[in-house]
Amino acid sequence: MTQTPTAHTPTQGQARAHFSVPAKHPMVTVLGSGDALLRVIEKAFPAADIHVRGNEISAAGEQSEVALIQRLFDQMMLVLRTGQPMTEDAVERSIAMLRADENGEGTEETPAEVLTQNILSSRGRTIRPKTLNQKRYVDAIDHHTIVFGIGPAGTGKTYLAMAKAVQALQSKQVNRIILTRPAVEAGERLGFLPGTLYEKIDPYLRPLYDALHDMLDPDSIPRLMAAGTIEVAPLAYMRGRTLNDAFIILDEAQNTSPEQMKMFLTRLGFESKIVITGDVTQVDLPNGTKSGLRQVQDILDGVPDVHFSRLTSHDVVRHKLVGRIVDAYEKYDSENGTENGTNKPSRHRRDGK
Repeated sequence: MTQTPTAHTPTQGQARAHFSVPAKHPMVTVLGSGDALLRVIEKAFPAADIHVRGNEISAAGEQSEVALIQRLFDQMMLVLRTGQPMTEDAVERSIAMLRADENGEGTEETPAEVLTQNILSSRGRTIRPKTLNQKRYVDAIDHHTIVFGIGPAGTGKTYLAMAKAVQALQSKQVNRIILTRPAVEAGERLGFLPGTLYEKIDPYLRPLYDALHDMLDPDSIPRLMAAGTIEVAPLAYMRGRTLNDAFIILDEAQNTSPEQMKMFLTRLGFESKIVITGDVTQVDLPNGTKSGLRQVQDILDGVPDVHFSRLTSHDVVRHKLVGRIVDAYEKYDSENGTENGTNKPSRHRRDGK
């Protein structure tokens, strides 16, 4: 794909670019079914004039916008060459990454690198990061012993950590996976739930089971759990243990007390990795109880081999409205000087680098 200044630009600073799509890539893979992807691009670049004729695409407009459109199509083609389809969401996220780069917030990662990084292939689907922050989070898990994934609901904190845990188990980097959560939930306490202890804690651990079923053959899960290869247990069951050769995930960590957080972190054994996930705006602890996840950001800030990955509403991979809801709540809390729970968020904003 080459960009050339238009021969008769009406004003200085305008440019024209021409893109040729190789014949092996049907235009529908580039433009989308019913031109859905093209409409996303046109909406993102309203001042540019984009035309399609055969397998040729042309764009005219301001130099900076045309250059961005050229980079976008280059990245789309790199993704398509891997055999992975482009989606409307992937195009929108690619444009956002390219604009961030243009605004001086550039990174070494390109949209194609983010969108084509495979973590785990299972049951006919491949799990990949979908945003730049998600890719950095996944990379941090590879390069650090303890990683904190902090962000709102829907940002893939737990799901990506689970995928990395299954990947580590399958590649024999660890011998077992340990998944744990504090048994605290808004509006319910264990004593009021019917059944045995295991039946009482099951609702708290169910999301972890659900993620496992997405990534492993469901028939193999009971066997792996019976053998101790996979353990799903409430946080209280971690006390007094040393966890060697394991991939350990603590989910919903905002509902740990400082004492519980310290207890959990000190369970780390040899050849193990810990990922701690949580949302500091969703604390369900009783009033007056500090959140261990909020406090630990100050305590471990700058400690070698500990990384804090922070995800935002821009990393939400559920319905688009979820990101807007997260933003609306953050705006409300900021304007009203409130914060869910009794503690303000950590003053540190380091990304763990």
